[in-house]
Amino acid sequence: MRYWLMKSEPDDCSIDDLARRPGSTVPWYGVRNYQARNLMRDQMQVGDAVFFYHSSCPQPGIAGIARVSSPAYPDATQFDPASPYHDPKSTPEAPRWLNVDVQFVRKTPLVPLAELRSHTELANMRVLARANRLSITPVDPAEWRFITRELMGLDNDGI
Repeated sequence: MRYWLMKSEPDDCSIDDLARRPGSTVPWYGVRNYQARNLMRDQMQVGDAVFFYHSSCPQPGIAGIARVSSPAYPDATQFDPASPYHDPKSTPEAPRWLNVDVQFVRKTPLVPLAELRSHTELANMRVLARANRLSITPVDPAEWRFITRELMGLDNDGI
């Protein structure tokens, strides 16, 4: 099993929105970065654990835990001219963009970005890297354990 951090703007989809969805599952649509797309396509597996991260909001941080619940498949928003994620160069025969489905596991107390930055144990965490703009980043198992146990107070890995 691998561990991931996936960013979502809570105005678009928050951890609470995910929890209320039928089956508590949502497609992780709108990824328009090749590196993030390749992570979904080449490395993500059903069952992988996800930190659900609220971004572009007054208090960014980890708001919950989810799991990958589908393999990567073509993101339908790329074909929709009305979507802000429309890509006119992408076709159903040759899609450029993919998404995976994620399923709600639990809401957690918010772990703010400033809190993540304050711990030397997380100094190499990709989301904290200077100029990191990726919406999906891998999380080292030791970082996952530190966050779930020390910062969230869970007695296991949260999944």
